[in-house]
Amino acid sequence: MLPFAMPHVDLLCIAAHRDDAELTCGGTLIKAVDDGYRVGVVDLTEGEMGTRGSADLRSQEAERAAEVMGLSVRENLSLPDAGIENTRATREKLVAVIRRLQPRVVIAPAPRSRHPDHRLAAELVRDACFLAGIAKYVPDVPRHRPLKLLHTIAYREDAVKPTFIVDISAQFERKLAAIRCYASQFDDTTQAGEVFPNGESLYDIVTHQAAHYGSRIRCRYGEPFLTDETMRVTDVVALDVSTF
Repeated sequence: MLPFAMPHVDLLCIAAHRDDAELTCGGTLIKAVDDGYRVGVVDLTEGEMGTRGSADLRSQEAERAAEVMGLSVRENLSLPDAGIENTRATREKLVAVIRRLQPRVVIAPAPRSRHPDHRLAAELVRDACFLAGIAKYVPDVPRHRPLKLLHTIAYREDAVKPTFIVDISAQFERKLAAIRCYASQFDDTTQAGEVFPNGESLYDIVTHQAAHYGSRIRCRYGEPFLTDETMRVTDVVALDVSTF
């Protein structure tokens, strides 16, 4: 666990497993750090059910990746790997973390996922964010409800069109360096989590996926996100991304 550099964070990614944040939104987290925001990651499980490596090794890898990304804090909720549940007990544990870190924006997994931990984590995060704003819910910790909940939909073949895509061209090499910290999971592999195999190395697939989303906003590399609510535009003349 990284020590707190500040009492709260501006942006918090809540991921099911160590390495999920790096794969799905690592570039966006790094970009936020570059922009001067305080950024944190909460991993819900320790990854003890992983086919490769061990929970202890993945903890060491996660700390190295956190340093690469410049995180202010990284914590682990120690929920059972391959056994995440959206229950009152797990909601209360996550509510306590959200209230303590006080993020303005939270990033959650995709609402639809092939790994049950990812799908259930998305539900758990959404419910915990809402409940964190109810004063009489676990009243011993002051309430705090994040303003915005984002779902990362990188690699999803069944995902709808992204609400928006973040340009991570300047951050992509550091994103890839953070992913490479998980050598026990990704070296000599062709798939992981939501990343489907195509015969290439996992690192090449990550690169090509980021390039695909980058091309959709006319830049080199991008990461896609989904929100339930519609995005607001205040200046249509300043809109970016060429139509032609």
